[in-house]
Amino acid sequence: MLAPPIVPAQRPIDLVHLSRMTLDDRALEREVLALFDRQMLLMMERIGSSTPDVAAAAAHTLKGSATGIGAWQVANAAAAVETAAKDGDKFSWQQRVAGLDQAVRDARCGISELLQAG
Repeated sequence: MLAPPIVPAQRPIDLVHLSRMTLDDRALEREVLALFDRQMLLMMERIGSSTPDVAAAAAHTLKGSATGIGAWQVANAAAAVETAAKDGDKFSWQQRVAGLDQAVRDARCGISELLQAG
């Protein structure tokens, strides 16, 4: 049997930050999470099917939204994608997009759990 990690894994959404940003309004939290969930899908579609300039802009938008609600892993991964798109390094770009895709999947799962919990 494996021992639990000494430092718990970071949650996909920082609930303290989200609560502070929504003035502890649970209905607003749910609305913001649902909007962010849809935005992640739209921005990932743009990132995956656009020119580097458009992809960098979409990553920048996603980074700002993620920061606003406390989705730090998504924000950091989006920042890396934005930088890679601007640098034009295709190998780095592919790695960064894969990292962002994983962060988005984690965040979407976390959001789904939060919305289902009520």
